[in-house]
Amino acid sequence: MNDLTVIPSNTTTQNTPQFLNTELSLLSFHERVLSMALDTRVPLLERLKFLCIFSSNMDEFFEIRVSGLKAMAQSAVANESVDGMTPQIALDKISERAHRLVDLQYKTLNQQVLPELQDYGIQFVEEHEWTSGQAKWIRAYFKREVLPILTPIRLDPAHPFPLTINKGLSIVVDLHDPDRDDAHNIAIVPAPRALPRYIRLPPELCIKEYEYVYLASIIQANIRKLFSNVKVLGCYQFRITRNSDLYVDLEAVEDLARTLEGELPRRLYGEAIRLELSANCPKKILNFLKDRFQISDQYIYLVDGPANLNRLITLPDLVNRPQIKYQGFAPSAPDNLTQQNNIFDTISHGDVLLHHPFQSFAPVVELLRQAANDPDVLVIKQTLYRTGSESVLVELLEDAARAGKEVTVIVELMARFDEQNNLDTAHKLQSAGAHVVYGMVGKKTHAKMLMIVRRERKKLRRYVHLGTGNYHQGNTRIYTDYGLITNDKDITQDVHELFMQLTTQGPNPPLARLFQSPAGISDMLVKRIQREAEHARQGLDSHVIIKANGLSSPVVIHAMYDASQAGVKIELIIRGICCLRPGVEGLSENITVRSVVGRFLEHGRVFYFLNAAAESELYLSSADLMPRNLRNRIEQCTPILDTNIKATILDDLQAYLADNSNAWLMQANGKYIQAIPADPEDPSFNAQQSLLERHADEY
Repeated sequence: MNDLTVIPSNTTTQNTPQFLNTELSLLSFHERVLSMALDTRVPLLERLKFLCIFSSNMDEFFEIRVSGLKAMAQSAVANESVDGMTPQIALDKISERAHRLVDLQYKTLNQQVLPELQDYGIQFVEEHEWTSGQAKWIRAYFKREVLPILTPIRLDPAHPFPLTINKGLSIVVDLHDPDRDDAHNIAIVPAPRALPRYIRLPPELCIKEYEYVYLASIIQANIRKLFSNVKVLGCYQFRITRNSDLYVDLEAVEDLARTLEGELPRRLYGEAIRLELSANCPKKILNFLKDRFQISDQYIYLVDGPANLNRLITLPDLVNRPQIKYQGFAPSAPDNLTQQNNIFDTISHGDVLLHHPFQSFAPVVELLRQAANDPDVLVIKQTLYRTGSESVLVELLEDAARAGKEVTVIVELMARFDEQNNLDTAHKLQSAGAHVVYGMVGKKTHAKMLMIVRRERKKLRRYVHLGTGNYHQGNTRIYTDYGLITNDKDITQDVHELFMQLTTQGPNPPLARLFQSPAGISDMLVKRIQREAEHARQGLDSHVIIKANGLSSPVVIHAMYDASQAGVKIELIIRGICCLRPGVEGLSENITVRSVVGRFLEHGRVFYFLNAAAESELYLSSADLMPRNLRNRIEQCTPILDTNIKATILDDLQAYLADNSNAWLMQANGKYIQAIPADPEDPSFNAQQSLLERHADEY
């Protein structure tokens, strides 16, 4: 862990900006993810997963964040200072840190993870290690499975450089033909996307139980079969990352779905932002690719290993090695929220809280299943942001629509990297007879809401589920999120009003209990933080605890700074971006920031306010504390009214605040140090593991 441990420097208010750069703060989170791969307390195959997750995170970071900064650096705002630095200065700092992290990533892979996997009978076999039997099998595999679908392209005026898709693996081949110049002594071989990126060798040809070979190695070993009439000097993997932001003028388009269907293919061929290239690539080939993609040195990453490392994330599921994986667990579920019980009767007796993944998502599925099959249910309305490609919830909505129920689904087509899946989902729901709309023009619908209208004793009664995370069953096993199921009259009426707004494009409706973005959640947070500050000035107890994925809203941060100076204790649990600086003398001495990075991705948003002599307030929300969420999205925030549920969530927050195993503490200079027990003799405390154990004992 020494590579990532930061020693905090002395910081003063005079030389410290009040805000941290957003992109650098996000890169710092990716660094903390990488730290999990370095942590020997983490099971070995899980460390490999974190190396892969880091790769995926960096892909999106370059596709969206770096590409955005690069556009700013080339535009009229190039000289404007944002967060104390110009876009180009931010890019320079990102380049320095990102290169260091990628080098550390591959060093960890090659010097720690892969060698240790061999001790457990798992090996990626390099070409020089192949036995004669393995080499023979690989030649046959290449001829049978690979060669028929390869498209090698030797460059010349009639065969220009092929379009290389975003994040697609390719091989550049250095050829020698004295009759051609250097520019035409190069070939490109795109790796077929239809094939797996690594292949298991037959066990009878292996010493270890699990031996694999990379697809790129198979192609490289047989490259001379593709260019038999010319000398091959070498071949090298490369991968290009492109600008993947979609630029759609939402005010100008008449049909968003049709416009998106036309725009999505362009994402594959956007501006080149990053080049990953084999570290042993000769200078002339590097310069050729650099010139071809018009990319500068700071965006070139020489890697000692597979350029598409993130593809190894499937390996842990393919090998039977439970001793080097996280211990399996079965999420708990209340007995009264199963197929054997009428869920509507259960909800009628009180609100239900679910905390995923410690508790199962099955009750939410069962709620929708019973609604789809219940003749007394008349209406089902739901928002969908991310669902996955094969969603049981979508199938149940289709079933309900075919059964004649009024089904309305708000599908957010602009959910980044899920646009195509959401287009497909919308088409399926429409085909089943559901009403599908795409939310508010220019504002993503990020709220997580499900409403069911049921006839009971000649009256209509509403039931709702409100969540902090997406209706994605896969994510509920790896993301920590809360879900509240209630039939509270005021809350269900508010949800009804929000759905009416989304389908009629109306203004923000008046709400009795809920708060809504745009504007409403931000205003609520600021007013309650200011109230805590006023209580502190009056000598009353004051306390704020906020758990979220990101904090970059200047309005909220300024309110926290003012409250801190008034004496309010503010404890922030912010997983990712945090632009606030805690512990700065005269500014934020009463604010602490911690980031918990562990087995599960922390995703729930919780806001707690002590409220002095009155009853404390606690809210669950779909919104992070970032300008895009608070000003440019449809988000919901709901109060927790049940005192027992409120106490449960507050206990959860205290567990995260006590974590000294997976927690990182932000310093006044914006750097993070890992939380450790105050006394070396004290035991470490893992909040996520504690919650797993607590819920395992509940039912």
